[in-house]
Amino acid sequence: MKKYKVGVIGATGMVGQRFITLLYNHPWFEIAALAASERSAGKTYEEAVGSRWVMKIDIPENVKKIVVDDASDVEKVASKVDFVFCAVNMKKDEIKALEEKYAKAEVPVISNNSANRFTPDVPMVIPEINDDHLKIINAQKKRLGTKRGFIAVKSNCSIQSYVPALYALDSEFGVKDALVCTYQAISGAGKTFERWPEMVDNVIPYIGGEDEKSEKEPLKIWGKIVGDEIVPATKPNITAQCVRVPVSDGHLAVCFVRFDKKPTKEQIIEKWTSFSGKPQELNLPHAPKQFLHYFDEPGQPATKDTRNIEGGMAISLGGIKEDSQYDYRFVGVSHNTLRGAAGGGVLLAELLCAEGYIEPKE
Repeated sequence: MKKYKVGVIGATGMVGQRFITLLYNHPWFEIAALAASERSAGKTYEEAVGSRWVMKIDIPENVKKIVVDDASDVEKVASKVDFVFCAVNMKKDEIKALEEKYAKAEVPVISNNSANRFTPDVPMVIPEINDDHLKIINAQKKRLGTKRGFIAVKSNCSIQSYVPALYALDSEFGVKDALVCTYQAISGAGKTFERWPEMVDNVIPYIGGEDEKSEKEPLKIWGKIVGDEIVPATKPNITAQCVRVPVSDGHLAVCFVRFDKKPTKEQIIEKWTSFSGKPQELNLPHAPKQFLHYFDEPGQPATKDTRNIEGGMAISLGGIKEDSQYDYRFVGVSHNTLRGAAGGGVLLAELLCAEGYIEPKE
């Protein structure tokens, strides 16, 4: 396989750190640049991140001494890399402008940020579900006036725990309505218990903007390319409530679902456990062998027990019950900083490289 030089923009934050742990020994990707805010620029990565390193493994030795670049110095970073991952903590309009600058500098951007998720010609991809949306990249390049630069984004971390489960059932049974409550880990806010003591023994029934993302983003994923844009689907109808809970990692969703054609429990389980997509077909490095795992035991999938299945890249499902108002309800768990954030971004990059959307400069 070809080798690619990659950069991480926003390298000192929690998602940036997670990217580093996934990339430092990647079979295809080599870390060639790390970038962050102006206050980190010029320091070694070890100096810049300091006591803020929160991963369970130490900073990789081959990363510690990399000198951090200023993320706004686009030309300097662009000269070092074949593409970048972007996980910055900035205002949305600033993120959109920064990502577009990198794309116009002929650097493909795989973004963990929400700023460009609803840009009509930017694909928002869960690789097992809507890899066909990558075709819109040609239209985006035309708009940007680029030959190799573009932006592709991954979806919100919380929807990983229920959207794949619904999608796997939709083509045969028609998902009509879904009500979902997500119980989201504190790492989704870039926090640890040491930094957020208010979350110990506490539940906060509000996460800014999260309800809306959980309701709207699935419709773009279900959407279709029409001309030079992705047109969101009009169904299923999704309503969501998102809650922050005192869990370190892993988002859990309780989902109530109504179908056009009600399946049996056995049909649901069969659809889930047999579902796969392009990452499994291509045997990508970070693709789980089995995307959706089903647990029949009472009390599963529990967040702590199942979040790390297949390197945190699989989805765990269980708790199927017939419901008095909907057809069924079930529980889903996904690892929010792996499948939901950096891992999902790395898998998307692997797909883009395998499908020829990203090529090494040399």
